[in-house]
Amino acid sequence: MRKVISVILIIVLIAVLWQVFVVTGENRKLRNEFDNLASQLEAIKKENEKLKSDLEYYSKPENLEKELRSRFNYKKPGEQTIIITQ
Repeated sequence: MRKVISVILIIVLIAVLWQVFVVTGENRKLRNEFDNLASQLEAIKKENEKLKSDLEYYSKPENLEKELRSRFNYKKPGEQTIIITQ
C-alpha cells in the first residue's frame, strides 16, 4: 500500500513540476513580448512628440511659407529668387 501511495505522490509531483516548467516558459515568452511592446510604445511616443512639434511648427503661416519656398521653389508673383551655391 505504501508503494502505491509513493508512486501516486511521485506521479503527482512530476505533473506539478511539469506544469511549473510550462508556466515558467509561458511567462518568459510573455515577458519578451511585453518588452517588445514596451519598446514599440516608446518609439511611437517619440514619433508622436515629433509629429506634435511639426504640427505646431507648420501651423504658423510664416513657417509654412518658409518650407514651401525651400522645398518647392515657391515664390510670390513678381518676386525674383536668387539661388546661392557654396
